[in-house]
Parts: sequence; structure tokens; C-alpha cells
Amino acid sequence: MRTSDWPRTATRWTQLTLAEDDPAHLDVGFWTEVMRESRSNAACISAGGYIAYYPTRIPFHYRSSFMGDTDPFGALVEAARGLGMHVMARVDPHAVHADAARAHPEWLACDPQGEPIEHWSYPGIWLTCAFTGYHREFITEVTREIVREYDVDAVFANRWEGYGGISYSEEARRSFRDETGFELPKRERDPSDPAWPAYVAWRRRKLSDLVAIWDAAVKDLRPHARFIPNLGGFAARDLEPELVRRVYPLFVVDKQGRSGIEAPWVAGRVAKRSRGLFPDRPIGLIASVGPEHHQHRWKDSVAPPEEVRTWIVDGFAQGAFPWFTKFNATVSDPRWVPAVVEAFDLHARLEPVLSAMPVTAEVALLDPGRAGKLVPGAAHSFPDEDGFYQALVEARIPFELLADQMLTAERLRPYKVLVLANAEHLGQAQCQAIREYVAQGGGLVAAYQSSLYDEHGEPRANFGLADVFGADLLEPVRGPVKNNYIALTGDHPVNAGFGGAQRIIGGTRLLRVAAGEDTRVPFRFVPDFPDLPMEELYARQAPDAPAVITRQGQGRVVYFPFDLGAVFWEALQADHGRLIANAVRWALGAEPEATVRGPGLADLAVRKDERGLAVTVVNLTNPMAMRGAIRETIPLPPQTVTVALPPGVEEATARLLVADADVPVVVRDGRAEVELTGMGLIEVVHLIWGRR
Repeated sequence: MRTSDWPRTATRWTQLTLAEDDPAHLDVGFWTEVMRESRSNAACISAGGYIAYYPTRIPFHYRSSFMGDTDPFGALVEAARGLGMHVMARVDPHAVHADAARAHPEWLACDPQGEPIEHWSYPGIWLTCAFTGYHREFITEVTREIVREYDVDAVFANRWEGYGGISYSEEARRSFRDETGFELPKRERDPSDPAWPAYVAWRRRKLSDLVAIWDAAVKDLRPHARFIPNLGGFAARDLEPELVRRVYPLFVVDKQGRSGIEAPWVAGRVAKRSRGLFPDRPIGLIASVGPEHHQHRWKDSVAPPEEVRTWIVDGFAQGAFPWFTKFNATVSDPRWVPAVVEAFDLHARLEPVLSAMPVTAEVALLDPGRAGKLVPGAAHSFPDEDGFYQALVEARIPFELLADQMLTAERLRPYKVLVLANAEHLGQAQCQAIREYVAQGGGLVAAYQSSLYDEHGEPRANFGLADVFGADLLEPVRGPVKNNYIALTGDHPVNAGFGGAQRIIGGTRLLRVAAGEDTRVPFRFVPDFPDLPMEELYARQAPDAPAVITRQGQGRVVYFPFDLGAVFWEALQADHGRLIANAVRWALGAEPEATVRGPGLADLAVRKDERGLAVTVVNLTNPMAMRGAIRETIPLPPQTVTVALPPGVEEATARLLVADADVPVVVRDGRAEVELTGMGLIEVVHLIWGRR
């Protein structure tokens, strides 16, 4: 008998997303072999919704015109079950064919004039509205038919929210008006429109109700089965936390690869972001075997194998179980297969140790999550956090993400330092939790407009954390400014290591603040001077306004009154990265529990239990680390791993899990030291405590 805890053992996923013509030439044997060779223990297979790949009996459930009397979905389910795998059926309800649109116009998403919205990519099909009977009733019946007829453990819904913008269907208009008293907002993310925050809450509530309906329908037929919606790149942001706690056995996050200016560590951030919301839930990262280029959409193509391998590996190094997806069952380019097999095999080898040890860190970076959606244009862009994330990776400081809506004294307790890259929206309760955290000895590093707005986006006259920062706001944001610099003033660990420089690059958006009497100011802004003509390029006045403020009481605090994270992410100037690293190390007040020293760019994860500690090192040292696809893995130069031994422990043994070799351990000053050489993409140094 199958049990409801199956998600804990579904840790390597093969997803096959079928094209309409696949039933005519589906090679079930090939896909069975891929699942076997990759050691996949779970499969997600296209079943229905926009197109049915099984002999559905539901009117207007369009079935593939290439299917004939075959059952491709059933054949793939049988093959996966033959390998002892868990099986998930994929449905996609975001669009319908013309016959359904003609028969049920009430199902369709509409523009502000009430006109149905045609699909942006494929003419002749129509986008659906999630707040209509199509989702509530029709897709519920599709889900029930699949679960009733096939041996599946779950239903996975892609693009389950229907149309991504505001749908002005009659049913959506009526529901929103009845429940809130407002008309639907005229445009998205307009903080001046009182209907917008009401819409954000209403949409979250309605989508949560929808997931609950689908989950109940699945469980009604198979009590162990679950309904799993695709969560996009931001885990659970569109759902009520109580619903997630009640019905979500795992998160599946659809961040299939990187595009534009993105670092490979974005894969690992998926795991951290999900853990920052609900640390007890398994997290899956969907990785595509093709490139992610949103403008040109080469979905039926193959990315360089090393790019695919690196993306999967960095994801599982930080705790996200691997899940690959292939669009179109026809394999015109098989170069992705060895990359997936190798990455999945690595996961299978490391899983016994990594899955048994929880990820730990002394530093937490606050994740802005949902709050940024109240700011125009800020739904998916957080350059301040990107910059701080990059700086912490470069500095080899292990850290976790903490969701802003989970900012409580209890969630802060495990960390020694909290970082606010630009946490603009903080409510009184959140500010009080931070205030008490610092009073009890916690470190705080904060930048730019942190706490200048409440949780609803209303501006404050002064920082909500002014007493903690040791800074009072004198003038609001000024900028963007050019040619700004900050001067080193006095000796302090935060301005150490700049090689005798008297000043470094400053910010592009500045706040004028006054520093408190119990603070120190290791950097001050150089007053503006021209950047052209070149003959005018010199400072006229001495440094004046505080650019970095530090306080040391029960806890150590650093505040930067400018856009440090965003400007580092944009320009990647080394001094900004050093400034962030210096601040976090000083706020920590001691050497980190685990360090990895040596040249190169590496993403670290630390796991710990009562018997020992594991340091995972992912080698991101590559000319394509920030843009383009990785073509080859360049071996990491020798590294030194050191770990603080627990009180009373004087000895440890160490094993390299990827190299499958024991290595010597040297104990110096209460720390175990291991030399790491000849490393490729990933290594895990597993130390087990021993006593003399």
C-alpha cells in the first residue's frame, strides 16, 4: 500500500513534456533507459489539460490528434512503475483550443475591455482565467479522471494560475467586487491604487482555495496522492502560508536555467529561498536540458553539457533535489543525456550523507520575497540582494536566506548575523524582532532604504530601525548620481584591506543621515564634483556625510546609507564586494565556523549533525560564470578547508565523498584543517568527530 510520505523518497526526477506529435513516434524504450541510467526514482509525465495524451472521455478536453488508439501517457506510467519509480501526471490549464473557447467563453481571460485574450505565442488558442469554472470544475474533473484511471502519486500543474496578468473576466470582476468592495485595479503594482494591495491578497486567497480544491479531489480517489502546483522561481509566494503547511509535501520550483547576467549560484538560491519560507519541506529544482533564453525561446534545443551539469549540481549542493525536464520526446540532439546521467549519479552517491545532515549557517540574508510586489516594476528584480549574494559567495561566507514574512525571534535565533541588503518594507513587529535580536548579541548589516517603509509600503519619516542603526534620516534618496566616492576615515576593520587607498567608489543613490553619538564612521561621502570636462575632475571639499556607520553594543551593527548591493551587482567593482565582506565578518565577531581558503569562485554549503560536519564546495571558477553557458569545468586550484571543532573534541577524521578517499586532518588551535587538491566541479569534505 502506498503511503503519503512518498515525497521524502522521490529525490531524482525525470520529466518528459510531450509535444502534440510525440504519440506518433514515441520511443518508450529510450526513455525507460534514460530513467534507469540516471538512477531517477520519480517521473513527471504529460497527461492532460491543454492537450490530453491519454484516451480522455471529458468533453472539450482536447486529445492529441496523433494519438489514434494508443495511450502514450499510460505506456510511460507503466514503464516508470516497472522501474519502481514514483509517478506524477503533468497538466497545463493555461490555455484552451478554439472549440472550448467558443462553447465556454466564460472560461477565458479578458482584457480591461472584456475581450478574450488570444495566446501570445500560438494564434487560435485562448488564455484561461483561474477564477472561473474552467479551473475550479473542468480541471478538477480532468485531475480526477487521471488519478482514477492511472497509478499515479500526484498531479503536477504547470502554468496553473492561468493568465499571468490581471484578468478582467466577468467572474473575476464579480468575485473581486463582492469580496473586497473594489473594482479590479487598472494596472499592476500601482501603490497609489488602494485596489492593488487588496488584489494581491485576494488573488493569493483565491489561488490557495483552488489548490485546496484540486488537492482534495486527488486525495478523495487516492489518499496517498497529492496535487503539486508549479511554483515558478519564487517558492510559494502566491499561496497562503497556512495552506502550504497543510497540503504541500514538497516544493517544485521552475527555474530551469540561467539567462542574461546570472551566476550559476542562482540554482542553489532556489533551495535557500524555499528553506527560508518552510525549512522542513523538500525542494525540487526543475532544470532544462536546453538553454534558457526568454527572448528567443530555443526550448527544443540543448545547452552545453557542462552548463546543465553545473546547474543541477549547484542546486543539489544547497539542498534542492535534482529534476530535469525535456521538452518534446523526440531526441534530435542527445548530448544532454551524459550530463544528466553524471549529475544524477553524483547526487545518488552523495545523498546518503547530505540528506541526513541539515544545512546550517551563521549568517542569514533577508529575502524580500512578496513585499517588493508593492513597488512598481519590482516584482522579480532585487539587485540589492543579488549584489549582497554575489559578495557573500565571493567572500566564501556560508549563509542562508530568511523570508521577510518569516522574520521572527524564533527564526532569527540560529543565526549570528542578519543581513538586510535593502529591506525597505518592514513592519513594527519585524523591526522589534530585529531590535531584540541585536540587543541579545546578534550582528546586523543593513543598507540603503532598509526599514524606511512599513509592510504596506507606506513611507516613514525616519528608519524604523534608526535606534539600531545609530543613524537618523536627514534627506531622502538622491540620485542617480555620477562620480560618487567614499573616503576612508579612521581605522576600523570595515575599512581594512584596501591597500592604502584613501577613497573608493561610492554609490549611485544616496541617503543623507546623521550618525549617533555611540557610533563610528569609517567612511564618509566625498561631496559631489564634476566628471567632465576632465580638467574639472577633482574634489572641492573634504569628506563630510557618513557613508558607513558602525555600532558596537551587545551586538555589532553596520549601516550603509547608499545602494551598495545594487551598484555592486551592476558594476561588480571589487571594493564593494570587499566592503560587504568586511562588514559581515566584523559583525560576526569571530572566524566563521567553516572556511575554505584559496583562489577561485566557489559556492559553499555547510551541513552539520551531532557526529560531524560536511562542507560542500562547488567550483564556479569559469570565464562564463556570469554570462553565457559554461563550456568546460576548469579544475579548482588547491584549497584549505578549516572547521571549528566542538567543545571537548580534539580529533577528527575526514573523507572526500566525490573522490572517495580518506584525507589527513591537522588540528590547530581548536580547528580541523584539510587540504583539498585536484577538485573538479564539486567536492564534499565530510569530517567525523573523534575523541582521544
